[in-house]
Amino acid sequence: MEIDENYFDNKNKIDESKRTIEEIVAENGDEKLLWSGKPSKKIFILERVLRMLPIAVVWLAFDGGFLTFMSISMAKGEMPLFIIGIIIPFFIVHLFPVWIWLFHVVTASKRLKNTEYGFTDKRIIIKSGLIVDVASIYYADINSVKANVGFLDRKFKVGDIYIVTASGRHVLEDLPDPYFLTEKLQKIVLDIKADIQFPNSMRPEENDGFNTKYTKE
Repeated sequence: MEIDENYFDNKNKIDESKRTIEEIVAENGDEKLLWSGKPSKKIFILERVLRMLPIAVVWLAFDGGFLTFMSISMAKGEMPLFIIGIIIPFFIVHLFPVWIWLFHVVTASKRLKNTEYGFTDKRIIIKSGLIVDVASIYYADINSVKANVGFLDRKFKVGDIYIVTASGRHVLEDLPDPYFLTEKLQKIVLDIKADIQFPNSMRPEENDGFNTKYTKE
């Protein structure tokens, strides 16, 4: 066997983060795009506003009350200046949960713009992140597919799809018709795994199916 030492050289390297799902799929001539979509804008951004909001409010109220007390003491001349120089940096760090919440709120629109999902006849493609990352999940590697519809999701008629593989869990967020899409994905996963385990050449002409019966005994 002759080994090509340039086999792994990518002379036509393309930044997949800048391409759409359609462009990524078009790169493979034998792959067909079955569905593509993005999260619902309203619920996607709203969830990032509400997520951590109670913690941020409580944290800000506590620190705000303390800073107000400090300001009053400082105005009365009851607090040495060097203590103020210590406390202010402390509270800048202590407000870290509030900064995290603000970061997620401010970057929500950018994350939405970068998020896109695609289902092909071979894999699920996920584009997401503030700095765009492109992940591929091949159907043969999927252990389970499940829909999850929360209270807000019901109001906006969307839901999340949880995909579990041996390497971890992936979430497709805020998609319309989550149960329909989940059912279709489950069927693809089942069909592909059946094709792998029982290729056409190994299938009998007649298959009576499973005859297992369960009784109380």
